[in-house]
Amino acid sequence: MTKGFSAALTTLLFAAIASCSPVNDGNGTASTGSSFTASSTSAAASASPTVPYASDDPNAVLWTQDSNILPEPERGGLGGSILGPQNVPIELQNPDLLAPPTTDYGDIPNAKWPMALSHQRLQTGGWARQENKMAGVNMRLEVGAIRELHWHKTAEWSYVISGYVQVTSVDQNGKNFIGTVGPGDLWYFPAGIPHSLQATNQSADGVEFLLIFDDGTFSEDATFLVNWLAHVPKEVIAKNFQTSISAFNNIPSRELYIFPALPPSTTQAPSDPQGTTPQSFTFPLSQVPITPLSGGSVKVADSTTFPVSITIAAAEVSRGTWRDEGVARAYFLKAFALCIIYSYSFDQWHPTQDEWDFYLEGTGRMTLFASQSNARTWDFQAGDVAYVPASYGHYVENIGNTTLKFLEIFRTDIYQDVSLAQWLALTPPAIVQAHLGLSDETIAMLNKTKQVVVGPAPTS
Repeated sequence: MTKGFSAALTTLLFAAIASCSPVNDGNGTASTGSSFTASSTSAAASASPTVPYASDDPNAVLWTQDSNILPEPERGGLGGSILGPQNVPIELQNPDLLAPPTTDYGDIPNAKWPMALSHQRLQTGGWARQENKMAGVNMRLEVGAIRELHWHKTAEWSYVISGYVQVTSVDQNGKNFIGTVGPGDLWYFPAGIPHSLQATNQSADGVEFLLIFDDGTFSEDATFLVNWLAHVPKEVIAKNFQTSISAFNNIPSRELYIFPALPPSTTQAPSDPQGTTPQSFTFPLSQVPITPLSGGSVKVADSTTFPVSITIAAAEVSRGTWRDEGVARAYFLKAFALCIIYSYSFDQWHPTQDEWDFYLEGTGRMTLFASQSNARTWDFQAGDVAYVPASYGHYVENIGNTTLKFLEIFRTDIYQDVSLAQWLALTPPAIVQAHLGLSDETIAMLNKTKQVVVGPAPTS
């Protein structure tokens, strides 16, 4: 009896395995051998998914940099406490590295660099520090201090963080330029164009600004007027300027870089027989009206508004917060935002320009998606740099209870991006349903107009 039952059970088991085993349909395609057939478009949102549904596990930020806790690498039932030493301040600033969301997977190169970790070059009259992904420099000049006359082999773009600075230049046609910019304003000098920077006395603290160069391998510590002259025989200098050697007895023996001086006494450029430059090298971004959005605002500066800036485009993004039962909620910028440029190929989803961000205020969260399920999340504070390689999907979320403000900077002449919501809204609904299983009601709510900064859903 037992042997007969065992034989019958074994027969049923093998039959079940055979019915589920892949077989070849004669066309080189494997099938299960069962009665299951591929669903039609109308049945795409089936109760039986092709792959398991995405997880609904909660993945909120577990603490903030101000939390009075000992952070541990634990999320849900995963991880465990740290038995060894901890750097608590850094762990408090990076909750999504210590206890990453379960949606993170695989490996992505580091996308965060705090400017506070960059080497500080200290000078009489100011300082400078540098980060080299797109070559970003944070610089401070005391009142009257001058950034030595110089030029670069790459273009220079700048955003004023605080204070005022006077910039001067002479172009390749001998035409000169002078201008003053303040907080939130920009300047841009094309490659090879000589220029100077000097803090005015409009602010007692001088000026601080961000410099961007369109070559990530470039170093700002190069190409200065004084250093050049110190390495040219004085008799050659005298011949060039048609004067005596003694006229150059007081030139310094090495670069000055940043040095103190009296504040500028005029806003007028010297009389120039060639005239002034045809295009302004400064742009009053602070005076540009903001574009209000449901979750914040944005200002864009590229060659369409700042014509001389042909290699750098940027957006100044501000995002507010909203509260529900005392809990700070977030606004999203460009969910799955992919930033593209004018040479974008509409045959593929492969934008070609990297994104370099600088956080000015608040606290943000960003997840990068690099295909093949690779995803990783970082947290950012004011003074941090973020780097998003070309074609990486990403969002930026305000996780604080104050405004989040940051710059998005691209090596291109036109600022553009692609919105996930708009993409799905303008794709045939059956295609979207076949991919994501969304209901007709959800698809109907997708916004066909790009929102850029997305706030909370409207309440009825």
